[in-house]
Amino acid sequence: MDYAVQTKGIAREFGDVKAVDGIDLNISRGEIYGFLGPNGAGKTTLVRMLITLLLPTRGGATVAGFDVVDQANDVRLRIGAALQEAALDPKQTGREILRLQGRLYGLSRRDVDTRFNELSSLVDIGDAIDRFVGTYSGGMRRRLDLAASLIHNPEILFLDEPTTGLDPISRARVWEEVRRINEEMDVTIFLTTQYLEEADALAGRVGIINNGLLMAEGTPAELKRSLGKDVIIARVDGQAELAREALVGLEVLDAVDVTGGEVIIQVTNGAAAISRVALALNYVGVEVSEITLRTPTLDDVFLSVAGERMDDAAEPDEVAAGAAD
Repeated sequence: MDYAVQTKGIAREFGDVKAVDGIDLNISRGEIYGFLGPNGAGKTTLVRMLITLLLPTRGGATVAGFDVVDQANDVRLRIGAALQEAALDPKQTGREILRLQGRLYGLSRRDVDTRFNELSSLVDIGDAIDRFVGTYSGGMRRRLDLAASLIHNPEILFLDEPTTGLDPISRARVWEEVRRINEEMDVTIFLTTQYLEEADALAGRVGIINNGLLMAEGTPAELKRSLGKDVIIARVDGQAELAREALVGLEVLDAVDVTGGEVIIQVTNGAAAISRVALALNYVGVEVSEITLRTPTLDDVFLSVAGERMDDAAEPDEVAAGAAD
């Protein structure tokens, strides 16, 4: 099968730090693949190897059918990349930046104008296109960077945490534009994110990374369904360990974890177990400020495979000479 992105045992080390530790991926053409993990998990390091900015320590990868080491120029001609920090000249207008980007890719002035007209309706910046980028909001900069990464009509688009730091309205607009790019332009999208709802909303498949390792992979629905359990969350500020000790012996519970002031309980039948949980906590004098029952989320999947919540996960590759997430 001709994959858009394929990696085999790809790894990157910085001294003793294993930023990416032997990852295998097979990403089909036309899909949105979400790469989910906390800050420092290895997401950006992997992206930098795939877009030929960083050499693997071992293993390898092909992007658009070309080797990222031996055929780096062929890869670069076929990809677009919008990284965490939009590298946009504040003293140029949006139109000037898009035209410059097109000319750098060898497009004629006429081709640049044609692509500009196509992208202006897809990535809406409005009249701001003729203003200096230094006057743009964060959301407008993100959308301009997205347009610049698409000016040469790439086969594959790499988006590295494209909505970090954006307000909810700007984030929703970027989500809408990512979907339209995928559907209307048939562009394969490799999306890294630390936002659970972003991966859930956009990605057809999700890979979960932590400490440089691929912990789980599948559609969001498959990953959540794999737990096969309901989740009870009891907020017990200051008494979480006492609560955990009171619950670990209950036969109706499958797993009990503590995160901050919350006790997270996995159960097969949440409706039948929630009253048992409440009674057990009351019996040992634990004050429960809130108790809820819900179906699993991607954060519950992360907890199951990594042993910790996304917000609590370690950041092993942040020391890697600026190459980490």
